[in-house]
Amino acid sequence: MQDLAQGPGLIRAYYEALAAGSLLASACKRCGRYTFGPTGCCEHCGSWEVETHKLSGRATLLYASHNITPACHPRFESIAPYVYGHLRLEEGPIVQAIVLGVQAVPQDLQRLFDRGPTPATAEILNLGDLPVLAFRIAS
Repeated sequence: MQDLAQGPGLIRAYYEALAAGSLLASACKRCGRYTFGPTGCCEHCGSWEVETHKLSGRATLLYASHNITPACHPRFESIAPYVYGHLRLEEGPIVQAIVLGVQAVPQDLQRLFDRGPTPATAEILNLGDLPVLAFRIAS
């Protein structure tokens, strides 16, 4: 993959990849760990020796809650109320994202809590002016 970690187009490349259905991170050449979203240096060891890497899109949902209504930004009004959570990507980083496949009601959130860590797969939501990262939990 083209190395975008040092260029001014890093954020643009991230959103263009997201719109195309791909997740990008910075892969550290020194310690081998990933930083998500992609940045110009490693968040773990501080090395500037990073390159852009495409992630698998597989994750494990660790925690979920619901948003407040009304939505915090107009772009989210069409999907509110929604569930959001913390997910550990297969490659290691923990991200916060919208969680699909569960309703934002107490009983569904309790069932999800009772399941414990749950596999999830990345999906990209097109909310008008910006692609937004979401994850669909396994049923």
